[in-house]
Amino acid sequence: MRKKILHIVGSLNQTRQLYKISQEMPEHDHYFTQFFGSGKVFRWIAESGMVDFTIMGTKSKFRQDQHEFLEQVGAQYDYRGSTLGFKYDLVFICSDMIVPKEIRYSRIIFVQEGMTDPLSFKSKLLRKLNMPAWTTGDTSLNGTSNLCDIYCVASDGYARFFSSMGTDRRKIVVTGIPNFDNAASFLYNDFPYRDYVLVCTSDIRETARFDDRLAFLDKCRQIAGDRQVIFKLHPNEKVHRAQKEIRQVFGDDIQIFAKGNTDHMIANCSELITQYSSVVYIGLALGKKVHSYFPMDQLLERMPLQNGGTSAKRIAEIAKKFLEFNGTGIELLNSMQYKPLFETQTPRMIYE
Repeated sequence: MRKKILHIVGSLNQTRQLYKISQEMPEHDHYFTQFFGSGKVFRWIAESGMVDFTIMGTKSKFRQDQHEFLEQVGAQYDYRGSTLGFKYDLVFICSDMIVPKEIRYSRIIFVQEGMTDPLSFKSKLLRKLNMPAWTTGDTSLNGTSNLCDIYCVASDGYARFFSSMGTDRRKIVVTGIPNFDNAASFLYNDFPYRDYVLVCTSDIRETARFDDRLAFLDKCRQIAGDRQVIFKLHPNEKVHRAQKEIRQVFGDDIQIFAKGNTDHMIANCSELITQYSSVVYIGLALGKKVHSYFPMDQLLERMPLQNGGTSAKRIAEIAKKFLEFNGTGIELLNSMQYKPLFETQTPRMIYE
């Protein structure tokens, strides 16, 4: 019997990875919706333009990119899951910072999108005060609500982290995550440049946080020295402002890409400089020298599994079994003999 599955997406990365999972489950009907919160108040906030710097904003760059991709692949769209009256057998989400009450009757599988923002004093305080995760204004508490039935995560390191933050370890399964599980495939590309220093910026300011961009650019200049430098802007950045600042430090002839395949650019670079960006994991998986605002030991511990691009299939297999299973997510994982391998303090090899 065909089941109805809802995918709640935000960024283009989230949209692509959940679409990959849907392609592994062609025997069921799949619908996509923008990230949303419960009730009329959250709907008004989303549609008012107040939060267009987030994945919830209906007029945001995130929504535009998501819409273009879903139209291109011919995916079915169901805004807020309401067309079918929220009658979904299964829901996939990439963020549990808000888990709408409308979907909690259904079975929910969390699929980690990428790295989470670093824990700050604010996020630790808000968590201690039992405040909703979205009040942090960042992704530092994503994956820690314990409201989903199953949590599919990138690595043992992330499994340990989510577990330490309150998500039941019995719900967590290390599957790897689509888009970050086959870095070697990016080595074969048609990006025309080679052996440069690549700088991938982040949308820190666009998400209402502080970023001393000029200081960061000066650091990039010091690292690069006389070598060629190429910049790849975050899709959510204000392009004109970023270009102006970069040219102020590097001159008018600097190569700046607002669009393009970031993974291919990383594959062809000799050194990668990032801020708070999941793309650092692609650089690490390809053996590049990398720079990040995150500590290197933490990045290495949390490196996503490289499993030849099979994460979407692994997650889909779990979802298919869950659709036919009468018990809880914990009971399903136990029946499938998934072990909490993340209990060990030694990270598994990057390549399985």
